[in-house]
Amino acid sequence: MEIEMVLARTLNGLSYGALLFLVASGLTLTFGLMRTLNLAHGAFYLLGGYLALEVLNTTGSYWAGLGAAMVAVGLLGMLFERVLLHRFIGRELQQIIVTIGLAFFLSDLMLGYFGGAPRNPPRPPGLTTSLEVGGLTFPWFRIALIVIALLVWFGLWFLVNRTRAGAQIRAAVDDQEMARAVGIKVPLIFMVVFACGSALAAFAGVWGGAFTGLEPGTEFQMLIMALVVVVVGGLGSVNGALLAAALVGLVDEFGKTLFPEFAMFTVFAPVALLLAVRPQGLFGKANA
Repeated sequence: MEIEMVLARTLNGLSYGALLFLVASGLTLTFGLMRTLNLAHGAFYLLGGYLALEVLNTTGSYWAGLGAAMVAVGLLGMLFERVLLHRFIGRELQQIIVTIGLAFFLSDLMLGYFGGAPRNPPRPPGLTTSLEVGGLTFPWFRIALIVIALLVWFGLWFLVNRTRAGAQIRAAVDDQEMARAVGIKVPLIFMVVFACGSALAAFAGVWGGAFTGLEPGTEFQMLIMALVVVVVGGLGSVNGALLAAALVGLVDEFGKTLFPEFAMFTVFAPVALLLAVRPQGLFGKANA
C-alpha cells in the first residue's frame, strides 16, 4: 500500500472506532458500570438518529434535532428504568428478556413509522468539506468524530473517577445497602445514569446516521459491536472502551481492505482469542 492509502485507512478505522466508542460509552455506563444489561441500547441509537432527522426536516436546525433526540431518548430511558427495569437489578436473565423485548418493540414502531428505506442524514454544519494534505483527502466530519469521542472519553473518565457523583455511582453499584445507609439515593442514581447512557446512545445515533446511514437492522449491528467494545475493554472501564473501540475500528477497516471475503472473521477471531487469554478484558478486573 502507498503511505497515503495506509494513512487514509488508519484514519477511517479510527473514525469508525470513535463512532463505536460513542455507542459503547452509554453501554459502559449501563452495562459495564451499573451491571444492567440493556439490549435495547441499539434501538435507542437508531431512534435517536431517526428523531433528529425528523426534527431537522421540520425545523431546519441540525442542533435542534440533536438536542431533541438526546432529551427524548434520555427521558424514554429514564421512564423505562424507573417503571420496569429497576425491578430486575442483579437478575441478568430477566434484564435480557425485558430489554430485548423493548428493542423489538421499538424496532417495529420505527419500521412502521419511518419505513424500511435507508436514510442518509446530513453532516453537521461546517463539517461538510474535507481536509486536503498532500495527496490525502479526509472529511472534516470524521476528524470531528474522533475529537468528540476523545472529549466524551475524558468527560466520562473525569465523572467516574474524579467527582463525588462518580464515587456515589460506584458505591451504589458495589453495595446498595451500605450506600443507602450513608444517605446515597440509589434509585435516583440508577435512573439518572441510565438516562445518561440512553442519551449518549441517541447522540451516537445522530452522528452515526451521517456516518453509516439509518435503516432497519442497524440497531442490532451497532449493539453487537458496542458489546464487543465493552467486553474487550473490560466492564466499567472507560479507558478500556476507548482502546478497544480504536482497535476494533482499525481491525475492521484493514480487514475489509486486505481480506474482504473474511471481513467478519478478521474482527471476531482476534476478539475471541483475546477473551480466551484474558476473559476480563483489557482493563477489567480479574475477579469482576
